[in-house]
Amino acid sequence: MPYATRNVTGENPVAFFYVWINALVSSPANRVYTPGMSSPVRIDKWLWAARFFKTRSLAREAISGGKVHLNGFRVKPGRALNLGDSLRIQRGEEEYIINVLELSTRRGPASEAQALYQESGESRSRREQLATQRKLERRQHATRVRRPDKRQRRRLVRFKQDIE
Repeated sequence: MPYATRNVTGENPVAFFYVWINALVSSPANRVYTPGMSSPVRIDKWLWAARFFKTRSLAREAISGGKVHLNGFRVKPGRALNLGDSLRIQRGEEEYIINVLELSTRRGPASEAQALYQESGESRSRREQLATQRKLERRQHATRVRRPDKRQRRRLVRFKQDIE
């Protein structure tokens, strides 16, 4: 007898079937979520919908790798996300500290994605400061010495021949 139809409690088999179907339909994994809802959403789906990661698999890898913390704790990709939760997302050198304002599993335009969360002012200022620092470093490395081109090599050869 399959597990799903096994009546362990000795109840009426028809009543057991209805209880089992009700539990199956009402389980969080089988619910269909719509944008703007207040029901829990998987954290990897939400990060993808909020455009923090390009694919769900990248979001899943970041969560599994400890790059995403929910309310200060490391979580698994299937963890439910609720309204008002706080997330710390590490993406490369950038770190986002955000509060969840809306839940969605649909990846829409960037303007809709930005409405799903609110980034803390401290987080935003730190990211902007790091961005300006990276720009300055890039400018310093842009003026590096290059190898001489053909014309400069010919001049060097002539110069060395004149010295000898």
